[in-house]
Amino acid sequence: MSFKKDSYRMTPKFNGKNKMTNDLLVTLVQTDLFWENPEKNKDSLQRKLAALTEQTDLILLPEMFTSGFSMNAQKLAEEPAGPALEWMQKTAAALSVNIMGSWIVNSGGKYYNRLYSVSPDGSFSFYDKRHLFRMAGEDKVFSNDNKILTVEINGWKVRPLICYDLRFPVWSRCRKNDYDLLVYLANWPKRRIGHWKILLQARAVENQAYAAGVNRIGNDDNGIEYPGCSMIFDPLGLTAADLRSREEIKTVRLSRAALDSFRSKFPVWKDADDFEIK
Repeated sequence: MSFKKDSYRMTPKFNGKNKMTNDLLVTLVQTDLFWENPEKNKDSLQRKLAALTEQTDLILLPEMFTSGFSMNAQKLAEEPAGPALEWMQKTAAALSVNIMGSWIVNSGGKYYNRLYSVSPDGSFSFYDKRHLFRMAGEDKVFSNDNKILTVEINGWKVRPLICYDLRFPVWSRCRKNDYDLLVYLANWPKRRIGHWKILLQARAVENQAYAAGVNRIGNDDNGIEYPGCSMIFDPLGLTAADLRSREEIKTVRLSRAALDSFRSKFPVWKDADDFEIK
């Protein structure tokens, strides 16, 4: 496994400090997952994250990072303030960083594929996956919701979504620059990885925003192979990060100045259709 940090082409020259004004450091965690074993997954991630030596603002974990993409909700579901959230809070505090990850939650007798965004001070917010992957029976087991989440981190507005949401551009739409970074946490299989790359790039271009997708690697107990290919695209559709199929943790610096300049000089967003999702 390799751990490294990249400085992206849109970024101004590094000034020797850990921070640049309003830039955002985003860390993609591309890892294998132990099937339906929350404790082993948390222990493994704990060791990997402990090896981080450079500063970051936001760590992104794959979808259902405690279990893999399992429909065994009755066995795996946690209460909303359960062990996974406690682990995220402790990790965020120890690393002084924001962390996003999803797992199975039982809330009010319903199961959700719930993404939590946890801050270093322990505060958190969450998003319940909107589009449930019917081809795996997710819609038969889980409930969805229609509430969008936007999180502010270091002056950036971040919009986190989950896996299958990537296929639905209306749900992902950036309206009047209401977010700067679009995030997808995924378990996206090898057989459709070409779609992953195309759609992630398209979401960045059409929304004039950075788009980051983190995917797992390895095989699950359903015989499905996951190739990784965690990526970040800039608003021009250029590749800011591509982890390919290796197990890796990688940090990328996103430029606030470059984003604002592009939106100002090429303001497509001003001519976008206004609409409301019901």
